Amino acid sequence: MKQLILDYTPYCTRAALVEDGEMLEFSVEMTSVKGIVGNIYKGKVENVLGGMKAAFVNIGLERNGFLYVGDSLVDKSRLHSVMPKKSQNLSAGDTVMCQVVKDQFGQKGARLTTDITLAGAYLVYLPTSDFIGVSRKIENEERREYLEALVKSVCPEGSGFIIRSASDKADDDDIVRDAKRLVALWKKVLSDYERTPEKCAVFEEATLFERAIRDTFGEHLDRVVVNDADIADKLCGLGGAQVEVYCGERNIMSHFGLSTQINHLCDRKVAMSNGAYIVIDKTEACTVIDVNTGKFVGSRDLEDTVFKTNMLAVECIAKQLRIRNISGIVIIDFIDMALEEHRDAVVAELKRVLKHDRLKTTTVGMTALGLVELTRKKTRLPIDDFMLQPCKLCESGFVISDAQLAFMLREELVDFMLAHRRGTAYVGVYPGLYEMLIQSGILQKHVETAWADKRIYLYADENIRRERFEISEEPPFALPEQNKCITRLCDDCGVCP
Repeated sequence: MKQLILDYTPYCTRAALVEDGEMLEFSVEMTSVKGIVGNIYKGKVENVLGGMKAAFVNIGLERNGFLYVGDSLVDKSRLHSVMPKKSQNLSAGDTVMCQVVKDQFGQKGARLTTDITLAGAYLVYLPTSDFIGVSRKIENEERREYLEALVKSVCPEGSGFIIRSASDKADDDDIVRDAKRLVALWKKVLSDYERTPEKCAVFEEATLFERAIRDTFGEHLDRVVVNDADIADKLCGLGGAQVEVYCGERNIMSHFGLSTQINHLCDRKVAMSNGAYIVIDKTEACTVIDVNTGKFVGSRDLEDTVFKTNMLAVECIAKQLRIRNISGIVIIDFIDMALEEHRDAVVAELKRVLKHDRLKTTTVGMTALGLVELTRKKTRLPIDDFMLQPCKLCESGFVISDAQLAFMLREELVDFMLAHRRGTAYVGVYPGLYEMLIQSGILQKHVETAWADKRIYLYADENIRRERFEISEEPPFALPEQNKCITRLCDDCGVCP
């Protein structure tokens, strides 16, 4: 069974794609820092770099976006003579319609393009590109040709479509309806562009939950579940989805057995079923993955043991790339193999399993040292940006983020309140997490529902280790002055009588 599990809190939203209990994808979007990939802006050109054929465009964010004039989202090798070459002469002060294709990373501004795209459930509309393309996941040539002819019949002159994999099993009426909706949306974007001030958004991409349903529509979902009735009402019917509401007392991710899998996304070391493991390290320039035999000793000889370990590692690596949203340059250090046929088999298997990834990946062959280089399209921030944060002590490594610790505390506190029906709990955390919990609202849904008649006192204690929580029914012998009953906050003192 394939399910899409959606967890809403006032602080952030989380989405998990699950098949038979195993998480395939996981995404997080902060309420205060919504992603901007897909947004369309009325930008103002601030500076033009002629030698790079690029421009810096002010779209109203803290850093200017980077627009490379030669950028296009269409595969140039398949255009032939259909699409004429663009000539775009930009000057400082010009106004330009542009779309974000890559989020801001570190000190780099957003990557922009003038090739606008609008995504639907079955199609992606290319209003400025005269091109019809079909997803490579639709392999039947007759079906590809049929879909291309169908979409071409409803495509406005001078524009184009990319046919998504979800169209493979879709009815013609649904595909045509999606095409007309996207064309109408583009007309609205054009109308809004004329009225929108410079350096402002003209169109905002869908929310994480809406994107999750839209982008997994071709995954043949059996079930969509969300823990908020209002969100369910908004999502119901989107792309034909029927959304169920989860009303249990436990957190929705714990209920479906996903919390442990989510927590392991922070792990540097990932174990495999045969006792071998991989190690994932993030650097400024790339992500490095090392394969190790670990406890696996095989049954025949060293070459066979190494080959089996590397083949199993391929599946594990592909899963971790997708579930952690690792992108950019990835270097994989496979264990050295003596036989060339084994090296070729490992690379071929890696290419095969990566075909199931929605994001485009390009794999280079293996070197004599057993290194494989691949690139994975970088759009949104990797999951590490939410679950990890720089270590303040060593200033070079990473530790579990305060946000992820807050979710881990929520799971423990829910289990504690279910096991102890007295209705009172004292929760001690380190000072940094205390401030984050008070301000974020991660616990707010439980406070307003399941814990409405409870009393939960939260206090900060610098003697508590950062990644530990102290939860008890009785107050500590010397309760710190800095404490609040988060279920019944008092305006005057913050402590319930």
